[in-house]
Amino acid sequence: MRTMRQDSSLAKERLVQGLALAVLLLMGLFVVAGPSGLIAWSENQRMLEQRRVKLVELMAERDRLKNRVNLLAPNKVDPDLAGELLRGNLNVARPDEMVMLLPEGR
Repeated sequence: MRTMRQDSSLAKERLVQGLALAVLLLMGLFVVAGPSGLIAWSENQRMLEQRRVKLVELMAERDRLKNRVNLLAPNKVDPDLAGELLRGNLNVARPDEMVMLLPEGR
């Protein structure tokens, strides 16, 4: 004979088991389809490769800019670069000079 307490404890036990199963299923769903799950893995790898390529480009740009800064150091200014910057930024040219605009990526 079942008593009222046994029925209520059995119902509580099934509720706890049901909740535990729901939590486990939700965790499994995140493992497969979550932001860092198995499905997103290939997308993350592709984005990582793109960012590595961009990093190499940015490092090359940084090195180019660092070189220009070194050429403009106050104690040893490169006269060609100084003349180029003056003429380009201030629009200064002698009457016998011809100005030729070049594309940025020379």
